Amino acid sequence: MQAGLSILIPVHNREVAPLLASLLAQAADWPGPVEVVLLDDKSAEEYRLKNRPLAYLPAVRYEELPANVGRAAIRNRLAARARYGWLLLLDNDSLLPDAQFLARYAQALAVAPVQISLFVGGTTYEATPPADPALYLRWHYGRAREMRPAARRQGQPTSQLTLNNALLTSELLRQFPLDERLSGYGHEDTRLGLELARAGVAVQHLDNPVLHDGLEPAATFLEKSHQAVRNLAQVLRTDGLGADTRLAQAARYLGRLGLRAPGRAALAALAPALRHHLLTATRPRLRALDALKLLWLLQEPDEHLRR
Repeated sequence: MQAGLSILIPVHNREVAPLLASLLAQAADWPGPVEVVLLDDKSAEEYRLKNRPLAYLPAVRYEELPANVGRAAIRNRLAARARYGWLLLLDNDSLLPDAQFLARYAQALAVAPVQISLFVGGTTYEATPPADPALYLRWHYGRAREMRPAARRQGQPTSQLTLNNALLTSELLRQFPLDERLSGYGHEDTRLGLELARAGVAVQHLDNPVLHDGLEPAATFLEKSHQAVRNLAQVLRTDGLGADTRLAQAARYLGRLGLRAPGRAALAALAPALRHHLLTATRPRLRALDALKLLWLLQEPDEHLRR
């Protein structure tokens, strides 16, 4: 396979020059040519003005889409533009942890068995909470639910899959394109992981995390979480995938007990208090978020939960 690396970054309302500078500074650590492809998903004009000059940098391609296409579709479009055999998927709100980020991926690739076509580096968060209380919920969730060492992720390699900070072959993404029916936020990586598990594709998890630098206010995070539950319900309805997620298992457990409707009613009654807690508490409890997610799933058409 061609040793070249295409770094693919969807851009939306974010100035990406700092991330790009870090990547280009490490390009020599990759054993082959490196390109960075930036595709803007209909950002506000102020961000487009800041990012357009990046198109004139060597080994960088920058394009703008006329309309927002969403998380899954834009990654498929980025992959279609890639010139090289290895793809590194990064979110635009990532920062590199140090000057050895690409070198660690190159070393992992050099020693891994040839059948490994997907590496996942992971995500980390700042050790100290954000100064803005509105950002605490997103930071707390990231630290508690997303920041996992490679050894733990490797125990469930496909269910612990995240597309931010994933190195994979272009052939693999052509074989398993992301599901563009999933709109908004969430679970395109869950669906991909389930498909890879069904196909027996090997995944190697690494301790090579990027720093998440895009904390959203709690209200925005709750809306994105709701979108993610809708996407999970769609994956369950259309393909029967996702039934082994903890959220779907909880909903089915209530169904087996004959408590789906009573559970939905009870959670609906609690929803205003749960939401108020998550939006206003100094140290919000993630179990309150879990309860809201369960309510949202129970409010979806439930034929997928009867299987």
